[in-house]
Amino acid sequence: MSKKVKFTIDGNEISAEEGKNLLDVACENGYYIPALCHMKGHKPAGSCRLCNVKVNGRIMTACTTLVSEGMEVITEDEELAELRKTILEAMFVDGNHFCPACEKSGVCDLQALAYKHKIMSPKFKYEFSNKKVEAEVPKIMLEKNRCILCKKCIRAIKSKDGKNIFGFKARGKKLEITMDEELAAQMTDEDIQRAMDICPVGTIIKKEKGFKIPIGKRKYDKKPIGDNVEKHKEKEKD
Repeated sequence: MSKKVKFTIDGNEISAEEGKNLLDVACENGYYIPALCHMKGHKPAGSCRLCNVKVNGRIMTACTTLVSEGMEVITEDEELAELRKTILEAMFVDGNHFCPACEKSGVCDLQALAYKHKIMSPKFKYEFSNKKVEAEVPKIMLEKNRCILCKKCIRAIKSKDGKNIFGFKARGKKLEITMDEELAAQMTDEDIQRAMDICPVGTIIKKEKGFKIPIGKRKYDKKPIGDNVEKHKEKEKD
């Protein structure tokens, strides 16, 4: 039988199984912590660093932290908000995120988080990267200039025999996403749609699929990101 531990999140006592992922536990208990690379059920990557929280006063990524007895977790304060905002701004200037022309506008997690953190104009200089668009495969394309290197497609999308369809190539500043054209060509429409949905930005695009959902009915047109999680705030209002 799993051991239960007690700890606090933003001053409120939480009980959970020892060793569970902090980000998952927080979400299950109504505390939204922003993240662009985390997927429940998959090994944490710690790539985006947006899920930084304070654990016993120390800043740590919630996705790679396991809950333990007596830990004190702070999910929101001025320092964490500024850190997350800075990370988001760096993502925007590193890529080419022209939201009005992007097929994922309105359903993009990066865009939604920018709205949530009230980012109008990044304080960093735009790099205007110019990476090749991979469009040789009949039904799928990669707009690499939008990629935030979250690894979600690499970890979650596999061929029928378990091979990686997506992967990284090069290193350092030249690191970029790519795909195995032969394996990608074998993907079904459902596989491609799943890959597009998993991507938190507009990098993975199903051809002839863009702009299908009209403005006003898109995912984040209806509710801001995190509103489906933040149950404790509703309780505090009551």
